[in-house]
Amino acid sequence: MALLEMKGIGKSFSGVTVLKDINLDVRRGEVHVLLGENGAGKSTIIKILTGAYTKDQGEIRWDGRPIEIAKPSDAISIGIATIYQELNLIPHLSVAENIFLGHEKKKRGRYSLLDRKYMQDRSRELMAKLGQNIDPTCLVNSLGVGQQQLVEIAKALSLNAELIIMDEPTSSLSAQEAEQLLSTIESLREQGLTFIYVSHRLEEIKRIGDRITVLRDGTKIETVDVLTTSIDRMIELMVGRSLNNKYPKKEFTRGQEALRVENLKMKGSSQHLSFTAYQGEILGFSGLVGAGRTELMKTIFGAEPKEDGKVYVFGEEVTIRQPRNAIEAGFAFITEDRKMEGLFLDQSLVFNTSIANLREVKSNGLLSHMKMKEIAEKYVGELQIRPNNINLPGRNFSGGNQQKVVIAKWLFTNARIFIFDEPTRGIDVGAKVEVYNLMNELVESGACVIIVSSDLPEILGMCDRILVMSEGRITADLQRSDATQEVIMKAATGG
Repeated sequence: MALLEMKGIGKSFSGVTVLKDINLDVRRGEVHVLLGENGAGKSTIIKILTGAYTKDQGEIRWDGRPIEIAKPSDAISIGIATIYQELNLIPHLSVAENIFLGHEKKKRGRYSLLDRKYMQDRSRELMAKLGQNIDPTCLVNSLGVGQQQLVEIAKALSLNAELIIMDEPTSSLSAQEAEQLLSTIESLREQGLTFIYVSHRLEEIKRIGDRITVLRDGTKIETVDVLTTSIDRMIELMVGRSLNNKYPKKEFTRGQEALRVENLKMKGSSQHLSFTAYQGEILGFSGLVGAGRTELMKTIFGAEPKEDGKVYVFGEEVTIRQPRNAIEAGFAFITEDRKMEGLFLDQSLVFNTSIANLREVKSNGLLSHMKMKEIAEKYVGELQIRPNNINLPGRNFSGGNQQKVVIAKWLFTNARIFIFDEPTRGIDVGAKVEVYNLMNELVESGACVIIVSSDLPEILGMCDRILVMSEGRITADLQRSDATQEVIMKAATGG
């Protein structure tokens, strides 16, 4: 029997239809996957179920009875909890305080003091149910991201949730943390808990999912069983066509030296790092979470101070004390966290595409909105950004389209060295291929491309040469022909 049913659900914004006649049923005790490209409507469905949006048409039924979800508290009272990609925890509160935030247990008596002992004991029980022996009095910011995910699940269990919605839960986790989370979900499913699961990692879906509902352009395409559906078929349903090559790497002749880093010492590190990147190649940086890859790139870009070392761009030494110097030297940095570091979420696409190169959109010393508009329209067309409304704020775009806006910002600077930090995290397979094709185009045009990625198939599929980092040092320099997952992992663990 279906625990949740959505019938004929429709939703529009400013006359633009984002969901059309959606029918969805989620059975009790299953992991039901929502699959689709960025902008397909997955997030809108989640927001309707959580009370962040109200539906325009249709009916929602819970355990066979019609319900209305007008606000988030309605969803919680019904038994629906959501764990978002950006965790909703307060870092400086304890595990127990986070688990019971908003529904604290109080002692009996006239002063209604908090019953901290009950909350800590109950938190300990909930974490034990998840296979964790975490001190409920420790602060959340002392935990790894994987353990924080489990605190979120414990919080949902404390609310007696029957349905947990998880949005890209493993996108920021290491392989070990992801494995732990998936095992926890499997265990909870066996205990009768129900999940709606959103992920672009198709191998992960094959392992964890029971059924998949595929969305495309705001409409439901099909609901299929995971066991009988191949990954290639999933991709075809998502994008409406077959993707014969998920990693469309093109081969180019290696050209001149584009970037040389000599004896660079990051703040707080004892290591001196040196490497060279060339035109005509894509250079990959691999390693475990915390290996220092992102810190190295931020130091080169001037976002973090360096204690020593030199940087050369096309043979000339450059002094980079802040990002402005790096931009002037020809660097572009597509950051790992596009929402916090890549975009002004409350500003329009027009603003976001021009912000890194304002001197090019000035007229008589003043910013020209006409020039900014022309630039935005140019990249909306070239990168197929959807929706194509250049006046929408950044937060109104899906993850994949936000990534395209960040890339557009840097393309407008006419940069020569492009650093992509986790370039395809949280975006769908179709958008990934578009980003990979853009990398090929950049290399073909003479740019130097560097990829920092935790996705080993991505590193192996798109890079000509791979540098592996472990504990702040470079432990391997591998040609593509010599690189395997085993070789990379050995170097990443200090071997």
